[in-house]
Amino acid sequence: MKLEKDKILFVGFMLFSMFFGAGNLIFPPFLGQNAGNQTLPSVIGFLITAVVLPVLAVIVVVQTETLDNLTSRVGKKFSVVFTTLLYLAIGPGLAIPRAASVPFEMSIAPYMAPGANTLIWMIVYSVVFFILAAWLSLNPNKLVDRLGTILTPLLIVLIVFLFGAFIFKGEKSVAFAQEAYYSAPFLKGFCEGYLTMDAIAGLVFAAVVAKSFANLGIADKKESLQYSSVAGILAGAILAVIYIMLSYMGMQSSGVYALGANGAVVLRNIVYQLFGEFGAIILASIFALACLTTCVGLITSVSEYFSRLTGATYKSMVWIITSFSLVVCNYGLTTILNISVPILNAIYPSVSIIIVMGLFDSKIKNPFIYPVTIGATAVISVIYALEGIVPLGAVSTVCSKLPLYDLGFGWLCVTVAAFAVAVVLGKVKKS
Repeated sequence: MKLEKDKILFVGFMLFSMFFGAGNLIFPPFLGQNAGNQTLPSVIGFLITAVVLPVLAVIVVVQTETLDNLTSRVGKKFSVVFTTLLYLAIGPGLAIPRAASVPFEMSIAPYMAPGANTLIWMIVYSVVFFILAAWLSLNPNKLVDRLGTILTPLLIVLIVFLFGAFIFKGEKSVAFAQEAYYSAPFLKGFCEGYLTMDAIAGLVFAAVVAKSFANLGIADKKESLQYSSVAGILAGAILAVIYIMLSYMGMQSSGVYALGANGAVVLRNIVYQLFGEFGAIILASIFALACLTTCVGLITSVSEYFSRLTGATYKSMVWIITSFSLVVCNYGLTTILNISVPILNAIYPSVSIIIVMGLFDSKIKNPFIYPVTIGATAVISVIYALEGIVPLGAVSTVCSKLPLYDLGFGWLCVTVAAFAVAVVLGKVKKS
């Protein structure tokens, strides 16, 4: 069955709107400001983990039919634990509180009176925000879909307009790269792409894409994979263009403003310089609505998953997820971002390898490949993530000898070695 182009475009834009959340707005300009004159290699690394991997994640899960099918290649217990961690990461642990914090940083914090109690205002704001988000999640209707349909194109237009305004009237000065970006810009940008969490989201959103094409009459697995790939590439292309524009603005303003605490500060400075206080408020308000719809979508999908997993009612899970997100949100955007770094350093390498191996799933007949390779990758990634939290003594000493370990890529050589061991084990078993 052949689909009309407009229907494929619709699914592609829908996937883009699911990917496009708070992190997609704040990380690229922050990367540009920090990378300065090393922005180009940094952005290339960033696009691999923030665009290429998410698109491949969608393709791989559609190819293997479900996320559970893919992760169960490693083991059934691993599948449950790993999938749960993924849902926690894109749900109440990181993504929902982060999306809720961005509007406060952009819309409220800059306009508070000097000496005002930020914590009190943050609590008041977050309670109102999450009550509204919970109400929308408990009462699914066309409001959120309509807001998303209107806001997503509007956000794209606004970002393009913002970029054009910056090109013609923005203050520009490129600073030298911060130390981490100066020494290894590509690898630093690669790791920064983790923070978008879109590769994790791609593993979850793939089911929505496949279902959308099924509703359009696509029943054949091969056709579903073909159309899902096209939709994924379209969504990824739009994301890549927006990331490049936002990173460029961050780079060109790196010598104009002092280094911001996070990407929301960077973006707010640029918008304020271009349009003044009124323009900044309008743009921040639109971003706030976009973040609200993102939160509602995440609360809905995460609550449905944990409702199936635990047997609890959907309504009770909505309140549990919302309440937990409310608590995490009040630690503030910068704290949430700092917490997310070790968590994503522990998870993302395994996600990346699962996605890459999933591309060649039909060729992998060796039963040791998935568990040995993913297991080794997970162990070394968790060790690296824990080092910044607790002392590991001799373990750290041994691991520090691995190539690129200090840059967060010690797992790479371990993964290759584990894959080789799995191949040997498979041949021994076969013989």
